[in-house]
Parts: sequence; structure tokens; C-alpha cells
Amino acid sequence: MGEKALRKRKRDNTREEDGESIQSNEPQTTNLQKEAKLFCFPLLSVGLISGICMIVGTIIGSGIFVSPKSVLANVGAVGPCLTTWAACGVLATLGALCFAELGTMITKSGGEYPYLMEAFGPIPAFLFSWTSLIVTKPSSFAIICLSFAEYASAPFYPGCDPPQAVIKCLATAAIVVITLVNSLSVKLGSYLQNFLTAAKMIIVTIIIVSGIVLLAQGRTENFQDSFKDSTISVSSISLAFYNGLWAYDGWNQLNYITEELQNPYRNLPLSIIIGIPLVTVCYVLINISYFTVMTSTELLQSQAVAVTFGDRVLYPASWIVPLFVVFSTIGSANGTCFTAGRLVYVAGREGHMLKLLSYISIKRLTPAPAIIFYGIIAIIYIIPGDINTLINYFSFAVWIFYGATILGLIVMRFTRKEVQRPIRVPIVIPVIVLLVAVVLVLAPIISAPELPYLYCVLFILSGLIFYVLFVHFKFDWAQKISEPITMHLQMLLEVVPAEEVTE
Repeated sequence: MGEKALRKRKRDNTREEDGESIQSNEPQTTNLQKEAKLFCFPLLSVGLISGICMIVGTIIGSGIFVSPKSVLANVGAVGPCLTTWAACGVLATLGALCFAELGTMITKSGGEYPYLMEAFGPIPAFLFSWTSLIVTKPSSFAIICLSFAEYASAPFYPGCDPPQAVIKCLATAAIVVITLVNSLSVKLGSYLQNFLTAAKMIIVTIIIVSGIVLLAQGRTENFQDSFKDSTISVSSISLAFYNGLWAYDGWNQLNYITEELQNPYRNLPLSIIIGIPLVTVCYVLINISYFTVMTSTELLQSQAVAVTFGDRVLYPASWIVPLFVVFSTIGSANGTCFTAGRLVYVAGREGHMLKLLSYISIKRLTPAPAIIFYGIIAIIYIIPGDINTLINYFSFAVWIFYGATILGLIVMRFTRKEVQRPIRVPIVIPVIVLLVAVVLVLAPIISAPELPYLYCVLFILSGLIFYVLFVHFKFDWAQKISEPITMHLQMLLEVVPAEEVTE
């Protein structure tokens, strides 16, 4: 009798799906939902070589062409500058190894989000997704596009700095173009990324080889007494690390696509151990190349360091440098935009994001709402901000959550002893990374307090208001406001929730 009742119930449910649901009051939305079953969120299949390329291609972008001046300005001499670049690479490697343990223990995409969820619960995870959505990801996008604009405009203003209006208009145009490309086609964004990554490695090779040739010719005068006149303090080292680590940002990139990584227990740590030290060697060699032709004073006075290097070394073919640097920065910006939907998608599955931002375009199969939202927020950041200020506040915010995630790793060593850990780093490594994160967050506040740091903390905590209203209590009035807006935007953009394909 029980089986008959169950079969009858299934037949009734089938009739409802085939007939009654089509007669609902929202025919447009229902049709979109029916079409949604035809696809899922576009996933990658990443092996070891692809993982290494993703780390190298994501990390090497605008940072190495922008940050050298800021790192040098904070430490004051060539020796501490090169030491800072090497130390940042070591820290990025140690942090990535900690994330490798987390990524193989909790094999979910979304970077820090699932780790904070497992270690501390939904509130810290929500605050991370809230901060990433509104602050860190869009500001990163804005910084990279501002870097592109500086290098793209520098050849047209020889001997002087390009006007800020020109830089910001070019950066805005870059954001609009990249957003459109990635909203319209996953394949187009992927092809563009492959081309720009190749161009990026060409300019890195040109600068490194040129520097090695100059060193072989005896251009070592700028390295003599390399620690003389250095300005070392806790605050200056922290700010130098902020700018250096900005250039290494992306060391945790593979943790955002753990679900798409082939054999993550092997490929995740190997990609990290090979990829990040390779980037570190490239960064140190590039900085050495800069100092073979520029003194500390000349490097600090340069508006675009790589352009100055090209003018002195490659003339009359110096145009190659700004051209390929532009390709590199655009490639980094495109990569940032290309992966923008991952975090929003994972947070959307937990109900921690606006539903619309985790939707996928029916025709294009792209996370168009998330990408468009990132583009709009990034343009807002460009209007009042400059690169160095944005980097400082970006790094301050992001290292709060890096530290919280590493703390979660240490906490779960005691609270989740039963969980399998295919990769288990010595406990001293997460302790070191946590201590460095604490110093990086607290040192600038203690030694040179500024109100914007307080504003950043208050903004992060303001996410609690949205968590209480939209996630915890789910007040009816909030739902009544958001549902019709979501429905109309869904029909306008022709987007639907991504659904898992069942085989």
C-alpha cells in the first residue's frame, strides 16, 4: 500500500510540473527556470601544468610594474627593497601551503569562504563574502585598470605625468570593455586571457634578460652600499609589504577552484611549490634589472618604471615595453574579472548573497550579473582613488581575512581532529603566517593611525546589519522589496540560477 501511494504521489507531482506550474502568475520566470535545467555553471578542468600557469599568470600582472616604486619609497634603499620582494615571496609561499592544507581538507571552491564557514560558522564567512564583493575584488580590479591607464598614457606625455582625468577615463574604459567581454562570452574571455598571458611572459623575459646582460657588462654601481640611507621601522616595513604582497596577490587563486582541480591532493601543493617560487625569482630579477639602469632617486621619480627602463635600454624599440606592459595589466584585469563569479556563486549556494548575483546568462552561459556588478563598483573606486591609497586599504582589508583563515586552520587542528588532512603542514608555518598577518594589520594603525583604516573596519562590521536582515531573520519586508527587483532584473538580463547537472 505504501508503494502505491508513493507512485501516485510521484505521478501527481509530475502532472503539476508538466501542467499546473506553466499556468503560474510568472510565466517569464518559469520559462527561464525551465531553460536553466539545460546547463550548469561553466566549470574548468585544471591539471598540474594548468595550475602552475594559473598561479603564475594570475600573480604576474600590474603589481611588478607599479609596486617597485612604492616598496622602495617605504624602505629607502636598494638592499631592503630587494629583501622585501624576496620576503614577500616566502610569505606568499608559506600562506599558500597553509591554504593547500585547507583546500585538500575542505574540497570546496570559493577560497576563504568555505574555510571560515567550517571553522567559525556563517557570520565570519558572510563578512568575508560581503567585504570581497564590495571592497577587495572591485578595488583590485580598479587598481589594475589604473595601472593599465598609467602605462598606456605615459608615452603620450614624455617628461611629465599624464593628467589624472586622462588616467581615470582610460581606466574606466578598460573596465567597461573587460566587463562586456566577460559578460558576453566565456570562450572570448578565455582566449583573450591566453593571448595576454603570453604577452605578459614576453615582457617579463625581455626585462630579465636585459638586466642580466647589463649586470654581465658591469652595471653594478647602484648595488654598492645597498643598505645605506634605508628607513626601517615597523610601519614602513608593513607598508612596503602591503605593496609587495599586492604584486603577489593571487597566491591563493587555486583555492577558488578546488572543485575543478584534477587530483587536488597532488596538484594543489605542487602547483604552489613550483609556481610561487618561480614568480619570486622573476620579481627579484626584474627589480635587479630596474636598478641596473636607475638609481633609487630616479626610480622614485619615474611615473612608469618599466617605461623608463625601456627608454634607457631598448631605444629606439622602447615602445615595446609600454605596449607589452599594457597587455600584461589588461590580462591581469581580465583574469580578475574572469574568475569574479566563483566566490559569488559559492556564497549564493549558502544563501549569503543576493540571488541575482549568482545567476547565469541563458544565452551566454556567463555569470553576467556578478561581472557587471564588479565593474560598476570598480568604476566607483576609480573616481576618488589613486593607486597607492587603494593598495594600502585593499591590503589592510584582505590580510584581516587571510589572518582569520589561518587562525581557522590552527583552530580546526584541535576542533576537527577527525577530519582527514591529505596535506598537513608543520604547525609552525600557520603560526608564523598568522603572526605576520597580525603585524601587517596592526602596525600601520598603531604607528601611523588614519581614519580610513577605521572606516574600513566599520564597513566590514556593517555587513552584520545585512546578515541580520537578509540571512538570519529574512524579514518579510526585505523579501517583498528584493523579490520583484530580482524578478524584473532577471527578465531584463535573461539570467537564471545555475543548476547542477545530474547524470
